[in-house]
Amino acid sequence: MKASYKRYLLNFKRPSGTSRGVLTEKETWFLKIEDNDKYGIGECGILRSLSYDDRPDYEDKLHWVCENINLGKEMLWEELREFPSIQFGVEMAFRSLESSSPFELFPSEFTRGKDYIPINGLIWMGDKEFMKKQISEKIEQGFRCIKLKIGAIDFETEIELLKSIRENFSAESMELRVDANGAFHPTEALQKLERLSKFDLHSIEQPIKQGQIPEMTQLCSKTPIPIALDEELIGVTDVTEKAKLIQTIQPQYAIYKPSLIGGMKGTQEWIDICETNQVKWWITSALESNVGLNAIAQWTYTLTTDLPQGLGTGGLYTNNFISPLQVQNGKIQYEPQVNWDFKF
Repeated sequence: MKASYKRYLLNFKRPSGTSRGVLTEKETWFLKIEDNDKYGIGECGILRSLSYDDRPDYEDKLHWVCENINLGKEMLWEELREFPSIQFGVEMAFRSLESSSPFELFPSEFTRGKDYIPINGLIWMGDKEFMKKQISEKIEQGFRCIKLKIGAIDFETEIELLKSIRENFSAESMELRVDANGAFHPTEALQKLERLSKFDLHSIEQPIKQGQIPEMTQLCSKTPIPIALDEELIGVTDVTEKAKLIQTIQPQYAIYKPSLIGGMKGTQEWIDICETNQVKWWITSALESNVGLNAIAQWTYTLTTDLPQGLGTGGLYTNNFISPLQVQNGKIQYEPQVNWDFKF
């Protein structure tokens, strides 16, 4: 068995705004395992400035994985707890190697094109007109769950946007989620949540920056809108610490990005803890290419969750790979007759 890796830059079709800045490109790394005449592909989807493993020795660790690939996926996963995106790439590559087809990792009704996963439509930050245009597009495309990134432009403008949506679409006809990416200061957060609550929001992701445990705990106990932890989960790698975090904060929801929290195995640890503590959850991609998104979507389908998932990011790039994944009418589907064009 041998392994190799390579870096790939994904280019956004248009600059995409978050509260942490504007994204124009996304770095990712592919891992290939070869064994006799078979191969497996994994994606190590790092997000610079957000990933726990955004560190200078990242490529050195990828090299180490390739040199030690014969340790096997279980031992490698344990050795990589400080590198969650590489954990996911290793899991994915081994699953791909063991599958009858490198890109059909979890055969199901989904991969047979017989079923779908409901997803939310993502609205990126920008000026009012740009955001209104995106909202109109998502509605025309058949989405019935929209997620808006907020916190980067004027709060009053964001309030007006939400108001305009609710004037045309009730909570029954359009589910609205917002994601603050930690943009609110703890002293103002509750007041802002109270104003946002007038618009029948499904939830708000990470209203304040991660790491402020007492403040987040208090906010979750008083909030008029269900709060979903997102960035708060990043960097918590020990199972005991994971349980402590959820039991302390007691959020209403948790959001899992496998590339940022240790892949499928790391995510399953969070799922087990949250379900024990009656915390609902959904899964979101972290701007991976279609290779990583494919693995996340196929695995998510096997979890039989009925909430709309955050898996609609495949169309963001000019140089993504043609894949069977298709987004239509607010859902992601797998069209098995479409061939992959991925080349390592």
